[in-house]
Amino acid sequence: MQKLVTPNDRKMNWASLIDDTRFGLEDYHDSRNGIRSDFQRDYDRLVFSSPFRRLQNKTQVFPLPGSVFVHNRLTHSLEVSCVGRSIANDVARALKKKYDEESVISKLDHLGEIVGAACLAHDLGNPPFGHSGEKSISTFFSEGPGTVLKDQFTDGQWADLTRFEGNANAFRLLTHQFKGRRKGGFAMTYSTLAAIVKYPFESRLATKNKFGFFTTETEDFKKIAGRLGMISEENDAGLVKFSRHPLVYIVEAADDICYEIMDIEDAHKLKILTTRDVTELFLSYFDDDRKARMERIMATVDDPNEKIAYLRSCVIGVLVDRAAQTFIENEELILNGSFAGSLLDHIPELERCGYARCNAKSWEKIYCANDVVDIELAGNKIISFLMEKFIHAVRYPELNYSRLLLSRVPEQYEVDSPTLFGKVQAVIDHVSAMTDVYALDLYRKLNGMSLPAV
Repeated sequence: MQKLVTPNDRKMNWASLIDDTRFGLEDYHDSRNGIRSDFQRDYDRLVFSSPFRRLQNKTQVFPLPGSVFVHNRLTHSLEVSCVGRSIANDVARALKKKYDEESVISKLDHLGEIVGAACLAHDLGNPPFGHSGEKSISTFFSEGPGTVLKDQFTDGQWADLTRFEGNANAFRLLTHQFKGRRKGGFAMTYSTLAAIVKYPFESRLATKNKFGFFTTETEDFKKIAGRLGMISEENDAGLVKFSRHPLVYIVEAADDICYEIMDIEDAHKLKILTTRDVTELFLSYFDDDRKARMERIMATVDDPNEKIAYLRSCVIGVLVDRAAQTFIENEELILNGSFAGSLLDHIPELERCGYARCNAKSWEKIYCANDVVDIELAGNKIISFLMEKFIHAVRYPELNYSRLLLSRVPEQYEVDSPTLFGKVQAVIDHVSAMTDVYALDLYRKLNGMSLPAV
């Protein structure tokens, strides 16, 4: 592993940060000059993957659609990718004017490709039933049946389980060599992998249960960070915390923009928020002159959904511009690891206040809506039940019920791992990969509520 960069050494640099070496295939690396870059190949590889397709049946916020189509994890990820690519391309254009070295300038051309791929991958590790699914897995161990297992794990392993995090699970999904699969998992490029890790430290250093990789993938991330020249700090306990890869800030901003603005548009379609409510929220991002022009355009449209769609596009456009400008203005701080908060925390006051109003309205009206809470309650029940059944089965595989249940687990998950932690991780890998529909169907079958047609 390459020597880690400490704060006293130097700042990060783009020449090292943009690296198309493929994780797990380092010995086969060559710089090809084909039509597609390796970063474009990352993007295409994700689009054609099974975990990405499964996102179409995973809840974003609202229940999966009936007569009204709302966002799922798949459509959300596609939109985040579009927004992230736009921010990154704006940043690249500006930075190419700043740098003289041709080697750096040519690498900056890839920022949009890397961010586009990272945005596609950022939610791959999320379990079914939205963010409540993450909470259901962690609380299974912290306050549910899994508490009895605590003494059988190390502190780091227990922190992984009780603070389960979808971002860390995405990194595992992309890098872990599952049973029968090739080394390096998806064999993604180093830069794309680093760009998805929003919290580049392990679970024992987690803040608000947020962290970037499990104990089983710690050395993998250190390897990536060392090659890319990412800044690190080690505490007295020997735990290493890294500064973010700069492109993480763009992926994060794209995600924040999309979930906040699109959740509000979905809430309007579902009549949780009125047209007047959303119009006021979205117009608050603009000065009086721009508001007047936008209101004249809206007056030519009768369909309320089209009015809101127009406003939404305007809001996303201005947030893309402001996020890119904030990155450019703070590039030095980002490269030396001293930039605090997110890009959206530092955009101009007008847009920052508009975003804060949207966030407050979401918590007031959307995330506590009956349908959203009902999904959380049902998801908690389903995931807790499945976790209990599968963990009991991997602990006691000799039982007849365990044998039958484990026969339902795909072979790639190592339920016969030599360690208990490995067995439990295999269960979490399986459960977190399920779609909402599959988890519900399996729950019903295991409870005898649904049987195959005879």
